[in-house]
Amino acid sequence: MSDSNAPDRRWPRSVYGAGDEPDPRFSLANERTFLAWIRTTLALLAGAAALDALDLPMPDPLQRVIAMLLALVALLAAVQAWRGWVRTERAMRTGAPLPSAPVAAVVAFAVASVAVGLVVAALVV
Repeated sequence: MSDSNAPDRRWPRSVYGAGDEPDPRFSLANERTFLAWIRTTLALLAGAAALDALDLPMPDPLQRVIAMLLALVALLAAVQAWRGWVRTERAMRTGAPLPSAPVAAVVAFAVASVAVGLVVAALVV
């Protein structure tokens, strides 16, 4: 049982120190979205590692560039996961409009670019 007068020690303070507690269902949905971004990050990293490790029938520089692009997009997705969770949780606590996720378009474009690069590499070989 918790004391409602006890100080809130949750982290990050920039989120939990603002506004009122939202409906737990919304916070849990926000957490699921965070985890979906993390799963996307892990899949992108796995693809980057596979491209870097396998000996594929394509020029080595192209293979390395595509692997590096996937790793960079994974980094971007991880940053979006955290940033999106913080911004959405804070907006729910303060009654502000929910933020957009423009990084999603960048991730989608980068993944499509990788797919085009792999198709072109397969056709050239």
